[in-house]
Amino acid sequence: MWQSQSVIPFVVFLFGLCIGSFLNVCISRIPEDLSIVSPGSRCPRCMKEIRAYDNIPVLSWLILQGKCRNCGLPISVMYPLVELATGLLFLLTYYEYGLTISGLKWVFFASLMVVLIVTDWRVRLLPDAVNWFGFGAGLALATRISPGEGLAAVLEYRFGVEHFTPLMAAGIGLVEALLGAAVGSGFLWSAAWVYRAWKGHEGLGMGDVKMMALLGSFLGVRGVFLVLLGASLVGTVVGIGNLGVLYATGWKRGVAERAARRGLGGGSKLRWELAKRYHIPFGTFLGLAGLAVAYVWPWIELKFVVAR
Repeated sequence: MWQSQSVIPFVVFLFGLCIGSFLNVCISRIPEDLSIVSPGSRCPRCMKEIRAYDNIPVLSWLILQGKCRNCGLPISVMYPLVELATGLLFLLTYYEYGLTISGLKWVFFASLMVVLIVTDWRVRLLPDAVNWFGFGAGLALATRISPGEGLAAVLEYRFGVEHFTPLMAAGIGLVEALLGAAVGSGFLWSAAWVYRAWKGHEGLGMGDVKMMALLGSFLGVRGVFLVLLGASLVGTVVGIGNLGVLYATGWKRGVAERAARRGLGGGSKLRWELAKRYHIPFGTFLGLAGLAVAYVWPWIELKFVVAR
């Protein structure tokens, strides 16, 4: 008994590390429209294939001190961090749901979020290949595990779960997922349309709208509202802080000074305008909020219920 309680979580964590290594491939290649299957991992400078013993998650990066064994090219710390984060999310899912279909659903969700969070942060892109694949997977999984506690909870309270046939339960889960996707993506699309009409330029990309459809298919209607609230609050705080840092550190100072010499305005005002146009990766905050709703919010609700 003691051995199984110790070994299974360790195996789950190692499996998560390995999945994290694969997610690194997705993060690096999908935005470039490259195959995630072949060729194998190789150094982008010397193009030498990375051997299996140099491709052990986290450990190889530490042993090689973050450099390619062949040419010494620095290897981004992103790689071990993604692997470690994925391993920890798998471990958290195991403790929350065990080896169940619910656990499978949420490790799948966590993996999608890791890819989108890091990709948007790195290259300001939320690939359709990830968003649409994740949306389809969310709908399929909703037929087994209903997202959120919206429609399913109302019907269970009204009629009792014992009256649900497997087909009815699958249909309810699918409708809940579709409603979540429609509400989340529709709300964000409307906000983007209003911003464009008001400001005359894009404020949100369609990638964010598609990502909300993915989130809604997993989290349901209530979940997407929590995601939007959390992402907006954190994004606003980070955006204002980032704006102040960019201005204070003289970001784009040379561009502003050249424009000022041409009579386009004062240097300080131009620097402020340039800093305001810095693109904040909102998809990153949506993903982080999605993970918080999936993993942290249930714990908060439980503590609140127990406290009452």
